[in-house]
Amino acid sequence: MFKAGIINNFVKNNKITSIIEYGCGDGNQLRFSEYPQYIGFDISQKAISLCEEIFYNDSNKIFKLMREYSGETAQLTLSLDVIYHLIEDDIFYHYMERLFNSSVQFVIIYSSNTDSNIRNEDPHVKHRSFEKWIEETYQLKKCQWRLIHHIPNKFPFTGDYDKGSLADFYIYKKV
Repeated sequence: MFKAGIINNFVKNNKITSIIEYGCGDGNQLRFSEYPQYIGFDISQKAISLCEEIFYNDSNKIFKLMREYSGETAQLTLSLDVIYHLIEDDIFYHYMERLFNSSVQFVIIYSSNTDSNIRNEDPHVKHRSFEKWIEETYQLKKCQWRLIHHIPNKFPFTGDYDKGSLADFYIYKKV
């Protein structure tokens, strides 16, 4: 409920009408969300099928495979618990570009934001300082993104992944 509460309040307070999420997963987080129009993308056909099954009665939600992306844009784009799973650099760069280029106004990221990788980390985890990437990438372009809010995790990591997370919320606005 921590993540859904933060995002639902943001959507309501900023009168968000359209949302794209990259990495919608199995839909468990989405069950608690209050989104007017939503497109969820994922690389897994199984995740897309689960979401379509869960939300079959909700015409405001559409689910697609990442390879089906065809230039959709939204007022807000979301990346929740995805960035640290992008272990290949080229996939990370492509993902980040799509996340920001498909947003008209806001981007919300929920992720770790460090280049420090803990020993014995799972092989599918690579922590990245995405904030540094955003600053370096968008300084060179006409479009600028500004971090407007950092919300620390309500359950910070203290050595046990079952009880906390390295992820925080980072909210960006197009200026």
